[in-house]
Amino acid sequence: MKIAISTEMDYVSAHFGRCSHYTLVEIEGDKVLTRELIDNPGHQPGFLPRFLAERGVTYVITGGMGPRAQSLFAQQGIETVVGVSGTVDEVIEKILKGELEGGESMCDHGHTSYHK
Repeated sequence: MKIAISTEMDYVSAHFGRCSHYTLVEIEGDKVLTRELIDNPGHQPGFLPRFLAERGVTYVITGGMGPRAQSLFAQQGIETVVGVSGTVDEVIEKILKGELEGGESMCDHGHTSYHK
């Protein structure tokens, strides 16, 4: 699986679309195959889901993301996990151990809740 983690410095960013970087991590079983830090190419509606899907991303992990963005990612076959905080290294370790849990989105745009 290939994961994109919204990144600010060494931490998971509170907002997926407005972070400075994404940490792309390819994981197989309990091993990290590749890890790459890329610049955020820009926050335009619908762009990031396509951009990351073209890079083989199947999951995104972030502190927060609005319901419309979550829907756009779902249309690309990408699962979103929101409400995640901590360092990127801690998050990767939790993924490898099968212990990562999401929660409430930290997105503060005043969106209504999103139900699939």
